[in-house]
Amino acid sequence: MADEAAIGPVELTVRGRKRVFDIRDPKLPGWVDDNDLTADDFPYKDKMDDDAFEAEMHRCQLEIVKMLGWMAETGERAVVVFEGRDAAGKGGTIAALRENMNPRQARNVALPKPTDAERKQWYFQRYASHMPTAGELVTFDRSWYNRAGVEPVMGFCTPEQHKRFLADAPEFEELITREGIHLIKLWLNIAQETQLKRFHDRWQDPLKRWKFSPIDVKGMTLWDAYSDARDLMLQKTHSKHAPWTVIRANDKRRLRLAAVRAVLAAVPYAGKDDKAVGTQDKAIAGSPKAILGIQD
Repeated sequence: MADEAAIGPVELTVRGRKRVFDIRDPKLPGWVDDNDLTADDFPYKDKMDDDAFEAEMHRCQLEIVKMLGWMAETGERAVVVFEGRDAAGKGGTIAALRENMNPRQARNVALPKPTDAERKQWYFQRYASHMPTAGELVTFDRSWYNRAGVEPVMGFCTPEQHKRFLADAPEFEELITREGIHLIKLWLNIAQETQLKRFHDRWQDPLKRWKFSPIDVKGMTLWDAYSDARDLMLQKTHSKHAPWTVIRANDKRRLRLAAVRAVLAAVPYAGKDDKAVGTQDKAIAGSPKAILGIQD
């Protein structure tokens, strides 16, 4: 958790304007509060209705149980990678996906920073050791893509290591898919104002303040650097065998529903009820090109 004494007002550039943001101030600035949902051309002015969300998610949850049952019977395996900026909603979305999964059949992997021994290993080694066994689904709350985002932006790896990772990742993922593992990669895309509001909510709630780290403090000032790293990552690692699905994350309900639908669509389980799964909202989820305009 970040030390309160180390968190003063920070100067930010938001939409080309200089702003000052003080997370300790209980009052959220209007330029954040008025735009946290609609920023980045988010296609909806209101959050998804709770009753509609619950009804659609319930149908999808029934399909998840069906999918896991099929995986248990057939020995099929799946990996779901959740990536995105801090406060994009990775943890809550993973929880929504796993809500009715058998814990003996579904694992979530959220690795701490590497040990000294792990730093001397092949970079992908500690992630490869968490691949699923027969009938298992594994979610990664952050993954090997740390080397495409936080590590180069924060100076935790060298430019050469970053460059080599972008070349190696598609090959590593081809090994995974050739092994027969279904690999689903989700990028949760959050607007700057939305991130600031969620950071503010965390800091103002003593029960959630532990979620706010020193890296979050520094990261607030590095928005553009993270954007550049994201765009390069999506361009270099979006492939036919392991494509990215980008999901607009300003509205947590739409995000969670889109993520669950992306997983259900990617796994060819028997007895799939397409009507129950529902149609993916193309204004919320799609390829890097469709959502962010990033060329393959």
